[in-house]
Amino acid sequence: MSERPENDDPDPNDAFDELVEAETDRDPDLAVIEAGSRTLRAQAGPPQGDGIPARPADPEVDRALRAVEEELAGRWGETKLDPSVQRIAALLDILGSPQRAYPSIHITGTNGKTSTARMIEALLSAFDLRTGRYTSPHVQSITERISLDAAPISAERFIETYRDIAPYVEMVDGQQEYRLSFFEVLTAMAYAAFADTPVDIAVVEVGMGGTWDATNVIDGDVAVITPIALDHTDRLGETPEQIAGEKSGIIKKDATVVLAQQPVDAASVMLKRAVEVDATVAREGMEFGVTSREVAVGGQMLTLRGLGGEYPEIFLPLYGAHQAHNAAVALAAVEAFFGVGSEHARTLDIDTIRSAFAAVTSPGRMEVVRRSPTVVLDAAHNPAGARAAAEAVTEAFGFSRLVGVVGASSDKDVRGFLEAFEPIFAEIVVTRNSSHRAMDPDELAAVAVEVFGAERVQVEPRLDDALEAAITLAEEEGEFSGAGVLVTGSVITVGEARLLMGRG
Repeated sequence: MSERPENDDPDPNDAFDELVEAETDRDPDLAVIEAGSRTLRAQAGPPQGDGIPARPADPEVDRALRAVEEELAGRWGETKLDPSVQRIAALLDILGSPQRAYPSIHITGTNGKTSTARMIEALLSAFDLRTGRYTSPHVQSITERISLDAAPISAERFIETYRDIAPYVEMVDGQQEYRLSFFEVLTAMAYAAFADTPVDIAVVEVGMGGTWDATNVIDGDVAVITPIALDHTDRLGETPEQIAGEKSGIIKKDATVVLAQQPVDAASVMLKRAVEVDATVAREGMEFGVTSREVAVGGQMLTLRGLGGEYPEIFLPLYGAHQAHNAAVALAAVEAFFGVGSEHARTLDIDTIRSAFAAVTSPGRMEVVRRSPTVVLDAAHNPAGARAAAEAVTEAFGFSRLVGVVGASSDKDVRGFLEAFEPIFAEIVVTRNSSHRAMDPDELAAVAVEVFGAERVQVEPRLDDALEAAITLAEEEGEFSGAGVLVTGSVITVGEARLLMGRG
């Protein structure tokens, strides 16, 4: 945390006034917002990086990591599931139940889980707690999925953790009808690494669903449910109500449930589950929420109402109303963990909260990776995520012309996704990523033509060619035209674009 100025130092308000006065060419209200955001960002200290590790520099370590990645890739992928926690429970039992060694905050929902997890982690770390965070999927490096003390686990530690549990994984493989999946092994690695550190608290994002998700061998002290929408309908259900029934499985006895704004039928399912297990519920829009929000340079200025009271002048360096709501959910989750609102009628230290939020990053979520023209990456992959991204990019950037680069997965509602972007994309370049789940570019183009019309659709099967084509289209209006590029459709597409744009 930054040191406070001594009494004989210049008044911080003078510096604020100077920043406002310097913005002579801008709207006065925007100047105040910008100055406030810059002042708050200064309180957060130097940038802490984006949390995306590069490949190991040591060739031996890199080879060892690739060997582990290959072994994990030989197992069932994350989209092939047997709805049971039997295998992961058996493995963790042999390992001595490491998931019982620390309290946890468990997060499910359709959209916003990773960003919310990163915010929760930042807040807990700011209060000097040792944290472990487990999220998925990764943007570029598999080691991103497991974080210790708010930083991705090192490649060496990742390899060591895998090798430590590998004999026990083989043992369980031989006892079960199906081998442990890629995600189940990674989950066990995370729980083992957290216990070995040891952490004070784990922040755990489900992989899919809730009840039978591999992460659900923990009993989260706080259960967080981000907004629910239709996704993975072949596995979770075809209505928000059915999906909520699956996701509500993370709500455990005597826990506190932090509930983001939900469709009414989904909320009723979760509230019923909470009553059944005697859990306490905090609802966005009732017990907590976003009081005010204004666009700021590099993000937004918020006033959040938490479980214990109001938190004004919060700078969040992320774009979009959806991220403001994620911030409110994250704050309420941390307050609930500390007993605020139930055991204590107080707010958490405002300076600590401001500093933590000002340092939050969420790679691949409305992330700017280039200027002139501006290239933005967003990992939206379903219609609800696309609508949030479309609103965010329109609000935050105001492009005069926006070109979309879309590489989607074949198992998604691609039409609904594209329809969300149709009003804001002047042109769309369809492509594919390297995943075997990627939708064929020609099939994607056929849907895009129905949504956008043939004259607005271009096909570039290779992602690098698609990026180049989109940037060329954006540049057609000239250097100062205000045109931009949005790359979206899949976390994998965004991760590969990030590497191609030099961010790896």
